[in-house]
Amino acid sequence: MNPLQLFSVCLRSIVRNRMRSLLTSLGIIIGVGSVIIMVALGEGSQREIEARISAMGTNLLQIMPRRFMIRMAPGQGGNAALARPNRLTLSDAVKVKTEASYALGVSGVSQRNFTVIGPLGSASVAVAGVEPEYLTIRGRSIEAGSLFTGEDLGARNKVAVLGITTAANLFGLGEGAPGSGDGYGSILGQQFRIGTNHFTVIGILDKKGTDGGGNDQDDVIWVPLDTALYRLNNSRNINTIVMGVAGKEYMEAAQREADLILREAHKQKEEDTADFEIMNSADMIEMATETSRTLTTLLAAIAGVSLLVGGIGIMNIMLVAVTERTREIGIRMAVGARKRDILFQFLTESVILSLLGGLMGTGLAFLVCRVLRAMSIPAVINPLVVFIAALFAAMVGVSFGFYPARKAARLYPIDALRYE
Repeated sequence: MNPLQLFSVCLRSIVRNRMRSLLTSLGIIIGVGSVIIMVALGEGSQREIEARISAMGTNLLQIMPRRFMIRMAPGQGGNAALARPNRLTLSDAVKVKTEASYALGVSGVSQRNFTVIGPLGSASVAVAGVEPEYLTIRGRSIEAGSLFTGEDLGARNKVAVLGITTAANLFGLGEGAPGSGDGYGSILGQQFRIGTNHFTVIGILDKKGTDGGGNDQDDVIWVPLDTALYRLNNSRNINTIVMGVAGKEYMEAAQREADLILREAHKQKEEDTADFEIMNSADMIEMATETSRTLTTLLAAIAGVSLLVGGIGIMNIMLVAVTERTREIGIRMAVGARKRDILFQFLTESVILSLLGGLMGTGLAFLVCRVLRAMSIPAVINPLVVFIAALFAAMVGVSFGFYPARKAARLYPIDALRYE
Protein backbone atom coordinates (compact mmCIF):
# COMPACT_ATOMS: atom_id res chain seq x y z
CA MET A 1 0.00 0.00 0.00
CA ASN A 2 1.53 3.30 -1.07
CA PRO A 3 1.75 6.16 1.51
CA LEU A 4 -0.96 8.27 -0.16
CA GLN A 5 -3.43 5.40 -0.24
CA LEU A 6 -2.54 4.50 3.37
CA PHE A 7 -3.17 8.07 4.50
CA SER A 8 -6.49 8.18 2.63
CA VAL A 9 -7.71 4.92 4.22
CA CYS A 10 -6.74 6.09 7.72
CA LEU A 11 -8.37 9.50 7.25
CA ARG A 12 -11.62 7.92 6.09
CA SER A 13 -11.64 5.67 9.14
CA ILE A 14 -11.11 8.67 11.45
CA VAL A 15 -13.79 10.79 9.75
CA ARG A 16 -16.26 7.91 9.86
CA ASN A 17 -16.09 8.03 13.67
CA ARG A 18 -15.74 11.78 14.17
CA MET A 19 -17.02 12.06 17.72
CA ARG A 20 -14.99 9.12 18.98
CA SER A 21 -11.89 10.46 17.24
CA LEU A 22 -12.39 13.89 18.86
CA LEU A 23 -12.84 12.39 22.32
CA THR A 24 -9.79 10.16 21.73
CA SER A 25 -7.68 13.20 20.86
CA LEU A 26 -9.03 15.26 23.77
CA GLY A 27 -6.26 14.16 26.13
CA ILE A 28 -3.63 15.19 23.57
CA ILE A 29 -5.43 18.52 22.94
CA ILE A 30 -5.47 19.36 26.65
CA GLY A 31 -1.90 18.10 27.18
CA VAL A 32 -0.31 20.02 24.30
CA GLY A 33 -2.35 23.15 25.05
CA SER A 34 -1.47 23.04 28.76
CA VAL A 35 2.26 22.58 28.14
CA ILE A 36 2.40 25.49 25.65
CA ILE A 37 0.32 27.77 27.90
CA MET A 38 2.35 27.00 31.04
CA VAL A 39 5.66 27.57 29.28
CA ALA A 40 4.28 30.76 27.68
CA LEU A 41 3.27 32.09 31.10
CA GLY A 42 6.69 31.21 32.50
CA GLU A 43 8.45 32.85 29.56
CA GLY A 44 6.26 35.94 29.86
CA SER A 45 6.80 36.31 33.59
CA GLN A 46 10.54 35.79 33.11
CA ARG A 47 10.74 38.60 30.55
CA GLU A 48 8.57 40.81 32.75
CA ILE A 49 10.88 40.28 35.73
CA GLU A 50 13.97 40.96 33.60
CA ALA A 51 12.42 44.15 32.24
CA ARG A 52 11.50 45.37 35.71
CA ILE A 53 14.93 44.64 37.14
CA SER A 54 16.54 46.32 34.13
CA ALA A 55 14.29 49.30 34.78
CA MET A 56 16.09 49.75 38.08
CA GLY A 57 19.18 50.62 36.06
CA THR A 58 21.52 48.77 33.75
CA ASN A 59 25.07 47.80 34.74
CA LEU A 60 24.23 48.58 38.34
CA LEU A 61 26.07 47.65 41.54
CA GLN A 62 24.34 47.98 44.90
CA ILE A 63 26.45 47.90 48.05
CA MET A 64 24.52 47.20 51.27
CA PRO A 65 25.44 46.49 54.87
CA ARG A 66 25.59 42.76 55.59
CA ARG A 67 23.32 41.51 58.35
CA PHE A 68 24.86 39.15 60.86
CA MET A 69 23.34 37.16 63.70
CA ILE A 70 24.00 37.80 67.38
CA ARG A 71 23.03 35.19 69.96
CA MET A 72 21.28 36.17 73.14
CA ALA A 73 22.62 35.12 76.50
CA PRO A 74 20.66 32.32 78.26
CA GLY A 75 19.06 34.83 80.61
CA GLN A 76 18.08 37.13 77.73
CA GLY A 77 16.10 34.71 75.63
CA GLY A 78 18.01 31.44 75.54
CA ASN A 79 19.32 30.55 72.10
CA ALA A 80 17.31 33.21 70.26
CA ALA A 81 19.20 35.04 67.53
CA LEU A 82 18.68 38.58 66.25
CA ALA A 83 19.80 40.10 62.97
CA ARG A 84 21.93 43.18 63.50
CA PRO A 85 22.99 45.23 60.47
CA ASN A 86 26.44 46.59 59.87
CA ARG A 87 26.74 50.16 58.69
CA LEU A 88 27.75 52.13 55.65
CA THR A 89 28.56 55.80 56.05
CA LEU A 90 28.71 58.87 53.87
CA SER A 91 32.50 58.66 53.96
CA ASP A 92 32.29 55.15 52.42
CA ALA A 93 30.29 56.56 49.51
CA VAL A 94 32.81 59.37 49.06
CA LYS A 95 35.73 56.92 49.08
CA VAL A 96 34.10 54.67 46.48
CA LYS A 97 33.26 57.69 44.31
CA THR A 98 36.83 58.99 44.54
CA GLU A 99 38.70 55.73 43.95
CA ALA A 100 36.45 53.61 41.69
CA SER A 101 37.86 53.60 38.15
CA TYR A 102 34.99 51.76 36.40
CA ALA A 103 32.18 53.93 37.74
CA LEU A 104 30.08 56.26 35.61
CA GLY A 105 28.47 57.57 38.75
CA VAL A 106 28.22 56.79 42.47
CA SER A 107 25.53 57.85 44.91
CA GLY A 108 24.84 57.13 48.52
CA VAL A 109 21.19 56.40 49.33
CA SER A 110 19.46 56.97 52.64
CA GLN A 111 15.84 55.88 52.45
CA ARG A 112 13.06 55.78 55.03
CA ASN A 113 9.29 55.90 55.01
CA PHE A 114 7.79 59.12 56.32
CA THR A 115 4.29 60.48 56.73
CA VAL A 116 4.25 63.35 54.28
CA ILE A 117 1.66 66.12 54.47
CA GLY A 118 0.54 68.08 51.41
CA PRO A 119 -2.40 70.33 50.48
CA LEU A 120 -4.68 67.31 49.89
CA GLY A 121 -3.74 65.46 53.08
CA SER A 122 -1.11 63.00 54.23
CA ALA A 123 0.47 59.86 52.76
CA SER A 124 3.17 57.39 53.75
CA VAL A 125 5.95 57.78 51.19
CA ALA A 126 9.49 56.42 50.74
CA VAL A 127 11.78 59.43 51.06
CA ALA A 128 15.21 58.80 49.53
CA GLY A 129 18.20 61.01 50.17
CA VAL A 130 20.34 60.75 47.03
CA GLU A 131 23.02 62.59 45.09
CA PRO A 132 22.57 64.14 41.60
CA GLU A 133 24.37 61.20 39.92
CA TYR A 134 21.54 58.92 41.09
CA LEU A 135 19.30 60.18 38.29
CA THR A 136 21.70 58.91 35.59
CA ILE A 137 22.57 55.72 37.45
CA ARG A 138 18.90 54.71 37.67
CA GLY A 139 18.26 55.69 34.05
CA ARG A 140 15.58 58.23 34.92
CA SER A 141 14.81 61.74 33.75
CA ILE A 142 13.04 64.86 34.96
CA GLU A 143 9.52 65.33 33.58
CA ALA A 144 9.19 68.92 34.82
CA GLY A 145 11.44 71.33 36.69
CA SER A 146 14.98 70.27 37.59
CA LEU A 147 17.01 68.07 39.92
CA PHE A 148 18.83 69.45 42.94
CA THR A 149 22.54 70.24 42.55
CA GLY A 150 25.77 69.75 44.47
CA GLU A 151 25.19 73.16 46.06
CA ASP A 152 21.87 71.96 47.44
CA LEU A 153 23.70 69.00 48.97
CA GLY A 154 26.34 71.15 50.60
CA ALA A 155 23.80 73.67 51.93
CA ARG A 156 21.41 70.89 53.01
CA ASN A 157 18.61 72.72 51.24
CA LYS A 158 15.07 71.51 51.78
CA VAL A 159 14.16 70.88 48.16
CA ALA A 160 12.56 67.76 46.69
CA VAL A 161 11.78 65.93 43.48
CA LEU A 162 8.53 63.95 43.46
CA GLY A 163 7.36 60.86 41.63
CA ILE A 164 4.12 61.35 39.70
CA THR A 165 2.12 59.12 42.07
CA THR A 166 3.27 61.13 45.06
CA ALA A 167 2.57 64.38 43.22
CA ALA A 168 -0.98 63.26 42.50
CA ASN A 169 -1.54 62.10 46.10
CA LEU A 170 -0.23 65.27 47.72
CA PHE A 171 -1.35 67.93 45.24
CA GLY A 172 -3.95 66.28 43.01
CA LEU A 173 -2.32 67.80 39.97
CA GLY A 174 -0.52 66.13 37.12
CA GLU A 175 -0.65 65.05 33.55
CA GLY A 176 -4.25 64.73 32.42
CA ALA A 177 -5.69 65.55 35.85
CA PRO A 178 -8.84 67.69 35.87
CA GLY A 179 -8.01 71.34 36.40
CA SER A 180 -4.32 70.70 36.24
CA GLY A 181 -3.68 73.73 34.11
CA ASP A 182 -0.14 73.43 32.80
CA GLY A 183 0.20 69.91 34.24
CA TYR A 184 3.15 69.17 36.51
CA GLY A 185 4.41 72.72 36.21
CA SER A 186 1.60 73.77 38.57
CA ILE A 187 3.22 71.79 41.38
CA LEU A 188 6.67 73.36 41.07
CA GLY A 189 7.41 75.83 43.85
CA GLN A 190 4.69 74.46 46.13
CA GLN A 191 5.52 73.22 49.60
CA PHE A 192 4.77 70.11 51.64
CA ARG A 193 5.91 68.84 54.99
CA ILE A 194 8.06 65.88 56.05
CA GLY A 195 7.94 65.73 59.84
CA THR A 196 8.56 69.27 60.99
CA ASN A 197 10.51 70.26 57.85
CA HIS A 198 8.88 72.12 54.98
CA PHE A 199 10.22 71.16 51.55
CA THR A 200 9.81 72.93 48.22
CA VAL A 201 9.02 70.96 45.06
CA ILE A 202 11.60 71.71 42.35
CA GLY A 203 11.06 68.77 39.98
CA ILE A 204 8.86 65.85 38.92
CA LEU A 205 10.33 62.48 37.93
CA ASP A 206 9.35 60.65 34.75
CA LYS A 207 6.90 57.75 34.92
CA LYS A 208 8.58 54.42 35.71
CA GLY A 209 5.92 51.95 36.88
CA THR A 210 6.53 49.07 39.27
CA ASP A 211 9.84 47.33 39.94
CA GLY A 212 10.61 43.60 40.13
CA GLY A 213 9.05 43.43 43.60
CA GLY A 214 5.83 45.11 42.53
CA ASN A 215 6.68 48.40 44.28
CA ASP A 216 5.51 51.63 42.70
CA GLN A 217 8.66 53.50 41.61
CA ASP A 218 6.59 56.64 41.07
CA ASP A 219 5.50 56.87 44.71
CA VAL A 220 8.80 58.36 45.91
CA ILE A 221 10.37 61.58 47.03
CA TRP A 222 14.02 62.39 46.34
CA VAL A 223 15.82 64.93 48.51
CA PRO A 224 19.53 65.85 48.73
CA LEU A 225 21.46 63.14 50.59
CA ASP A 226 22.94 65.50 53.17
CA THR A 227 19.52 66.98 53.83
CA ALA A 228 18.08 63.51 54.49
CA LEU A 229 20.96 62.54 56.78
CA TYR A 230 21.14 65.69 58.90
CA ARG A 231 17.62 67.15 58.79
CA LEU A 232 15.44 64.03 58.59
CA ASN A 233 17.37 61.01 59.89
CA ASN A 234 19.87 62.72 62.20
CA SER A 235 22.46 60.12 61.20
CA ARG A 236 25.51 59.70 58.99
CA ASN A 237 24.65 56.11 58.13
CA ILE A 238 23.29 55.33 54.68
CA ASN A 239 21.30 52.34 53.44
CA THR A 240 22.99 51.70 50.12
CA ILE A 241 25.77 52.83 47.83
CA VAL A 242 24.68 52.63 44.21
CA MET A 243 27.26 52.53 41.42
CA GLY A 244 26.67 52.76 37.67
CA VAL A 245 29.37 50.82 35.81
CA ALA A 246 30.87 51.96 32.49
CA GLY A 247 29.91 48.76 30.66
CA LYS A 248 28.60 45.25 31.14
CA GLU A 249 32.06 43.83 30.45
CA TYR A 250 33.45 45.74 33.47
CA MET A 251 30.88 44.49 36.00
CA GLU A 252 33.08 41.83 37.62
CA ALA A 253 36.12 44.10 37.71
CA ALA A 254 34.06 46.95 39.18
CA GLN A 255 32.58 44.65 41.82
CA ARG A 256 36.01 43.37 42.77
CA GLU A 257 37.39 46.93 42.92
CA ALA A 258 34.51 48.17 45.11
CA ASP A 259 35.06 45.21 47.44
CA LEU A 260 38.74 46.09 47.86
CA ILE A 261 37.99 49.81 48.39
CA LEU A 262 35.48 49.16 51.16
CA ARG A 263 37.63 46.48 52.80
CA GLU A 264 40.39 49.06 53.02
CA ALA A 265 37.96 51.64 54.45
CA HIS A 266 36.68 49.17 57.04
CA LYS A 267 40.14 47.73 57.75
CA GLN A 268 39.12 44.19 56.81
CA LYS A 269 41.38 41.54 55.34
CA GLU A 270 40.53 39.84 52.07
CA GLU A 271 40.06 36.45 53.72
CA ASP A 272 37.61 37.87 56.30
CA THR A 273 33.84 37.96 55.79
CA ALA A 274 33.07 41.52 54.75
CA ASP A 275 30.55 43.57 56.74
CA PHE A 276 28.94 44.59 53.47
CA GLU A 277 27.61 42.78 50.40
CA ILE A 278 27.61 43.75 46.75
CA MET A 279 24.87 42.78 44.31
CA ASN A 280 24.83 43.57 40.61
CA SER A 281 21.84 43.75 38.27
CA ALA A 282 23.11 40.74 36.30
CA ASP A 283 23.06 38.60 39.48
CA MET A 284 19.52 39.71 40.28
CA ILE A 285 18.31 38.95 36.75
CA GLU A 286 20.02 35.56 36.79
CA MET A 287 18.51 34.71 40.17
CA ALA A 288 15.01 35.73 39.08
CA THR A 289 15.40 33.92 35.74
CA GLU A 290 16.55 30.71 37.40
CA THR A 291 13.61 30.77 39.81
CA SER A 292 11.14 31.44 36.99
CA ARG A 293 12.69 28.71 34.84
CA THR A 294 12.41 26.16 37.65
CA LEU A 295 8.73 26.98 38.23
CA THR A 296 8.03 26.86 34.48
CA THR A 297 9.67 23.44 34.17
CA LEU A 298 7.65 22.15 37.11
CA LEU A 299 4.36 23.45 35.68
CA ALA A 300 5.18 22.09 32.20
CA ALA A 301 6.01 18.68 33.68
CA ILE A 302 2.69 18.60 35.54
CA ALA A 303 0.84 19.62 32.36
CA GLY A 304 2.80 17.00 30.41
CA VAL A 305 1.21 14.25 32.50
CA SER A 306 -2.03 14.87 30.58
CA LEU A 307 -0.16 13.95 27.39
CA LEU A 308 0.55 10.52 28.85
CA VAL A 309 -3.09 10.21 29.88
CA GLY A 310 -4.05 11.15 26.33
CA GLY A 311 -1.70 8.48 25.00
CA ILE A 312 -3.36 5.85 27.19
CA GLY A 313 -6.72 6.98 25.82
CA ILE A 314 -5.46 6.54 22.25
CA MET A 315 -4.17 3.03 23.07
CA ASN A 316 -7.52 2.12 24.61
CA ILE A 317 -9.55 3.31 21.61
CA MET A 318 -7.19 1.69 19.10
CA LEU A 319 -7.54 -1.65 20.93
CA VAL A 320 -11.31 -1.25 20.70
CA ALA A 321 -10.94 -0.42 16.99
CA VAL A 322 -8.90 -3.58 16.39
CA THR A 323 -11.60 -5.65 18.04
CA GLU A 324 -14.37 -3.93 16.07
CA ARG A 325 -12.57 -4.28 12.74
CA THR A 326 -11.25 -7.83 13.15
CA ARG A 327 -13.34 -9.06 10.20
CA GLU A 328 -12.13 -6.14 8.05
CA ILE A 329 -8.54 -7.07 8.91
CA GLY A 330 -9.21 -10.67 7.89
CA ILE A 331 -10.65 -9.58 4.52
CA ARG A 332 -7.64 -7.33 3.85
CA MET A 333 -5.25 -10.17 4.62
CA ALA A 334 -7.26 -12.56 2.46
CA VAL A 335 -6.94 -10.27 -0.56
CA GLY A 336 -3.18 -9.89 -0.14
CA ALA A 337 -2.49 -7.33 2.58
CA ARG A 338 0.75 -8.10 4.42
CA LYS A 339 1.22 -7.93 8.17
CA ARG A 340 3.27 -4.76 7.86
CA ASP A 341 0.45 -3.12 5.84
CA ILE A 342 -1.97 -3.79 8.71
CA LEU A 343 0.64 -2.61 11.24
CA PHE A 344 1.26 0.64 9.38
CA GLN A 345 -2.45 1.25 8.87
CA PHE A 346 -3.31 1.20 12.56
CA LEU A 347 -0.07 2.93 13.55
CA THR A 348 -0.75 5.72 11.06
CA GLU A 349 -4.27 6.18 12.42
CA SER A 350 -2.83 6.55 15.92
CA VAL A 351 -0.24 9.10 14.79
CA ILE A 352 -2.84 11.09 12.82
CA LEU A 353 -5.10 11.24 15.88
CA SER A 354 -2.16 12.46 18.00
CA LEU A 355 -1.06 15.08 15.45
CA LEU A 356 -4.62 16.37 15.01
CA GLY A 357 -4.86 16.64 18.78
CA GLY A 358 -1.51 18.45 18.83
CA LEU A 359 -2.65 20.95 16.18
CA MET A 360 -5.93 21.62 17.97
CA GLY A 361 -4.09 21.95 21.29
CA THR A 362 -1.68 24.45 19.74
CA GLY A 363 -4.59 26.47 18.37
CA LEU A 364 -6.23 26.42 21.79
CA ALA A 365 -2.97 27.58 23.41
CA PHE A 366 -2.63 30.52 20.97
CA LEU A 367 -6.21 31.55 21.69
CA VAL A 368 -5.81 31.36 25.46
CA CYS A 369 -2.50 33.28 25.36
CA ARG A 370 -4.13 35.99 23.28
CA VAL A 371 -6.90 36.33 25.87
CA LEU A 372 -4.31 36.43 28.68
CA ARG A 373 -2.37 39.20 26.94
CA ALA A 374 -5.61 41.14 26.52
CA MET A 375 -5.98 40.85 30.32
CA SER A 376 -2.41 42.26 30.74
CA ILE A 377 -1.06 38.86 31.83
CA PRO A 378 2.32 38.29 30.13
CA ALA A 379 2.35 35.14 27.97
CA VAL A 380 5.03 34.60 25.31
CA ILE A 381 4.75 31.55 23.06
CA ASN A 382 8.11 30.06 22.11
CA PRO A 383 8.03 28.46 18.61
CA LEU A 384 10.55 25.84 19.77
CA VAL A 385 8.18 24.75 22.55
CA VAL A 386 5.34 24.45 20.01
CA PHE A 387 7.53 22.24 17.80
CA ILE A 388 8.65 20.07 20.73
CA ALA A 389 5.04 19.68 21.96
CA ALA A 390 3.88 18.63 18.46
CA LEU A 391 6.81 16.22 18.16
CA PHE A 392 6.04 14.76 21.56
CA ALA A 393 2.40 14.32 20.54
CA ALA A 394 3.52 12.34 17.47
CA MET A 395 5.81 10.23 19.66
CA VAL A 396 2.87 9.53 21.98
CA GLY A 397 0.89 8.34 18.94
CA VAL A 398 3.68 6.01 17.87
CA SER A 399 4.41 4.73 21.37
CA PHE A 400 0.83 4.08 22.45
CA GLY A 401 -0.39 3.05 19.01
CA PHE A 402 2.27 0.42 18.40
CA TYR A 403 0.79 -2.29 20.65
CA PRO A 404 -2.74 -2.17 19.14
CA ALA A 405 -1.24 -2.04 15.62
CA ARG A 406 1.00 -5.02 16.40
CA LYS A 407 -1.97 -6.93 17.81
CA ALA A 408 -3.92 -6.25 14.60
CA ALA A 409 -1.01 -7.38 12.41
CA ARG A 410 -0.66 -10.67 14.33
CA LEU A 411 -4.25 -11.79 13.76
CA TYR A 412 -4.64 -15.00 11.74
CA PRO A 413 -6.67 -14.37 8.57
CA ILE A 414 -8.95 -17.43 9.07
CA ASP A 415 -9.73 -16.50 12.70
CA ALA A 416 -10.32 -12.90 11.69
CA LEU A 417 -12.76 -13.91 8.94
CA ARG A 418 -14.68 -16.14 11.35
CA TYR A 419 -14.95 -13.34 13.95
CA GLU A 420 -18.48 -12.08 14.54
